[in-house]
Amino acid sequence: MSEVFGARRSRLRDRCAAAGSAAVLISRPANVRYLAGAAPSGAVLLLGPDEDALLCPRTPTGDPVDGRPDEELRLTVLPTSAGDPAVAAAELARGSSADALAVEEHHLTVARYRALQSVAPRLRITDLGLAVEQQRIVKDEDEIACLRIAAEITDQAVGELLESILVGRTERHLALELERRLVDHGADGPAFPTSVATGPNSGRPGHRPSDRRVEEGDFLSICLGANYRGYRCEIGRTFVIGTTPADWQVELYELVFAAQRAGREALLPGAAYREVDHAARQILDAAGHGDDLAPRTGHGVGLEIGEDPQLAPAAMGKLDACVPVTVEPGVHLPGRGGVRIDDTLVVRQEADGGPELLTITTKELLAL
Repeated sequence: MSEVFGARRSRLRDRCAAAGSAAVLISRPANVRYLAGAAPSGAVLLLGPDEDALLCPRTPTGDPVDGRPDEELRLTVLPTSAGDPAVAAAELARGSSADALAVEEHHLTVARYRALQSVAPRLRITDLGLAVEQQRIVKDEDEIACLRIAAEITDQAVGELLESILVGRTERHLALELERRLVDHGADGPAFPTSVATGPNSGRPGHRPSDRRVEEGDFLSICLGANYRGYRCEIGRTFVIGTTPADWQVELYELVFAAQRAGREALLPGAAYREVDHAARQILDAAGHGDDLAPRTGHGVGLEIGEDPQLAPAAMGKLDACVPVTVEPGVHLPGRGGVRIDDTLVVRQEADGGPELLTITTKELLAL
């Protein structure tokens, strides 16, 4: 893996050198991990003209949650008295041959930015912008393999939940059980806070589990994902509890399923982000639900949930192959509930079979 991380750093270094920055300071944790292999809490990465250094406030443990640092990096564990690793990195850059330092302004606080300026007044500080985030969009096959395992773990957790007794249990209890099952099957933890929504809560995006108990005839919608070696997937499913679905439930489910299928089928290299969103959104809009839809139909996944690209009406850009995204349309009817269907897929060429579906739990409307 050292070659992989080294190649990533070289690509970024070349881009920054072309823009006139001989040194680069990376502070956003996901970006540190992408380039260094690990992101212990508080760590920063300095790409310098002479060497690259990972500066940490504590010794990395090698725990999967933090990752394992690339052995090609200079690892510097700062004493407690050394203060902010970002400031220490700026001091290193000042002592090198660099005359400019590119930083992630979107991640730095004003106080931290001023501290960098004060310790390295002769360095010209420039904005790196979202260069690393853009580099992270297209995944290599090792990254996709991690996402594939995360999806397998998530599917296992969902499958076991479907075999258990649900009536009478609270949303909160079910969410905790799902997260425990993720860890039992090899996840480093949940990719994001697990959402379980029942009855009138179902179908709400990002619903926080409450003490409401599952009742017969409810819609039950879940949204969860596993974190495996830093890579995060997402799945969302909706079921009916304990009885044959009512006509309105079947109708709503089939509508959302049709929208989700249209979004998935639009995932091809060269497709505009907004076109994928439109493919799903137009079906729900035509059925009269346009005013209540979420601002996006899907998003990228990887070291973060919700990373670029954004599949939204005003999003600019086009899909490339090997970009993992979610497709997650939904409809919520106030006071009644709703449906959300969410998959993680990898964009592939048509010659390679089209979009690769990572989350394979059935999308049939089951009565549990």
